[in-house]
Amino acid sequence: MDHKELIESFAEFKETKNIDKATIMSILEDVFKGMLRKKYGTADNFDIIINIDKGDLEAWRNRTIVEDGMVEDATTQIALSEAIKIEPDLEVGEDCAEGIKFQDFGRRAVLSARGNLVSRVIELEKDTIFRKYKDRVGEIISGEVYQTFKKETLILDDDGNELILPTKECIPSDFFRKGDTVRAIILRVEMIGGNPKIILSRTSSLFLEKLFEQEVPEIFDGLITIKKIIREPGERAKVVVESYDDRIDPVGACVGIKGSRIHGIVRELKNENIDVINFTANISLFIQRALSPAKISSVKVDEERRHASVYLKPDQVSMAIGKGGHNIKLAGKLTGYEIDVYRDDEEVVDDVDLEEFADEIEAWIIDELKNIGCDTAKSVLELSVEDLVKRTDLEEETVKEVIRILNTEFEEQE
Repeated sequence: MDHKELIESFAEFKETKNIDKATIMSILEDVFKGMLRKKYGTADNFDIIINIDKGDLEAWRNRTIVEDGMVEDATTQIALSEAIKIEPDLEVGEDCAEGIKFQDFGRRAVLSARGNLVSRVIELEKDTIFRKYKDRVGEIISGEVYQTFKKETLILDDDGNELILPTKECIPSDFFRKGDTVRAIILRVEMIGGNPKIILSRTSSLFLEKLFEQEVPEIFDGLITIKKIIREPGERAKVVVESYDDRIDPVGACVGIKGSRIHGIVRELKNENIDVINFTANISLFIQRALSPAKISSVKVDEERRHASVYLKPDQVSMAIGKGGHNIKLAGKLTGYEIDVYRDDEEVVDDVDLEEFADEIEAWIIDELKNIGCDTAKSVLELSVEDLVKRTDLEEETVKEVIRILNTEFEEQE
């Protein structure tokens, strides 16, 4: 392999790895100077000229001409008799530039230089990718699915760099095929074993926030601020917004005319229900808004215990709880309050905690009911048998037996 072939191979490598020409030339020069230092002891008095595009490499050794027999340092001086063999018109005191042929270094030295170059460029590429993405954490990126595995999906960006979307960072209903285009947030960037790992996420609340920034100009411009986001990826999300301009309705701006702005976000998140809530410092009103779309009759707040009792019409109770209890859970996380819901035509004092029935109802059944937001007897009785069967893993006969036990308790009270 001669120097021309060596440089041509690196011109192709540069194109593949998208490394700028100046950097490649700097690495080439540095490596070739290392070859010169090994052979001549120094590279300080050498000039290296590289043209990657043409595959040209020239190395010139510069020495001062001295009288024959007066050479004290062969690395920086050359005898006149030797100099005129290179250029007949040269005289004592002038500089002599002698061309160096890299073929004279031997095949082993050239192959070693190539190996050194490959290593240096690969390290540079890894560092470039790491620094590029380290500065982009929190941004949305689009990529093409390259390969899917049980625990992760590999995605390629526009430059062919490999990005990782872990399965746990996917929305439950996400399903990708090779060649699909995927959007996600850059969650974090790590350097593991010298290799950059770019981790993506579609479940992060930040992903939803950035989608709103893209769809709602008022958020991007800072006229509307997203105060907080709580998500159950693929199921439901609650987004609290606030406007610094009284003329702007933050909820209306985020939703858009006939839902034009929010529809794109909902589709991206696999039909995740998104409730946009106008922020208020009034905790009672905030809790009411957090339980949307249910309509609340009244709220009793115990700020010391961080507890809220919410009263609703019977037909609004299931809506407040939501499918799988997601709505009331998210409202509790959003407000920081433990929320209990009651029908507003019954007295709360008559209600009984489900734990009181532990001697009659098995613990796993009580846990199943609590998972859908039913912590008390009346909260269970407010739902129909069909709703309870649909929202839990309980059999219809089990649900009917539970209802019978709970009804017996209230009959005895009466």
